Amino acid sequence: MPRLREVPRSEADPTVLPLYDALFGDKDPVTEPGTATGTPGNWWTVFALVPECLAHAVAGFQFYRSRKRKISAKLRELGQARAGYSRGSQFVFSQHCKSLRAVGFSEEQIAAIPHWQATDLFNQLERAVLSYTDDLVLSGGRVPDGTFQVLKDNLSDEEILELTYITCTYEMHATMTRALRLEFDDIEERITEVPAPDADLQKMDFMGAVDKPGTD
Repeated sequence: MPRLREVPRSEADPTVLPLYDALFGDKDPVTEPGTATGTPGNWWTVFALVPECLAHAVAGFQFYRSRKRKISAKLRELGQARAGYSRGSQFVFSQHCKSLRAVGFSEEQIAAIPHWQATDLFNQLERAVLSYTDDLVLSGGRVPDGTFQVLKDNLSDEEILELTYITCTYEMHATMTRALRLEFDDIEERITEVPAPDADLQKMDFMGAVDKPGTD
């Protein structure tokens, strides 16, 4: 379950209702969850807690999909999908894998997104976009000059700014869905202690035993 309360149709702000209608039909999305793409849909019902926040996020979707954008849809989606993967968001990665198909990437390329560094399935610019995405998401914006130069050699400044803004926006979405346990990121923490098989060993200093073999 999401970590925050979901907003049922009966409590939704009037500005939210058109989105509920478009995504869920006449169903209440809290008691009858589910969207056409197979997601529970609770990203929408949680963001509806603050209608202005939801409206701001939706405006971001409209921004990146606008015909005014100069960055190509293929490069944009490549950055968004890799941002989801790098940040560890099943939701963002999964949704944008579908978008990658829509803009023309092959199944082989999509399957290679997790290990793009070890493949030859992407051209130089696509590899630079993937590398740049990792620099934004994993290195906090510490981008080597060599990576940025490939972008500069192939894209306008406007395209690079759009790519940067959209990719960072989707890093934010990936982070938020994990933190709030929304959609496909509603998973328990897997890094926990695995108990020793013998209760008497629960307090044993295992590394001490390795460091000094033959001693207690």
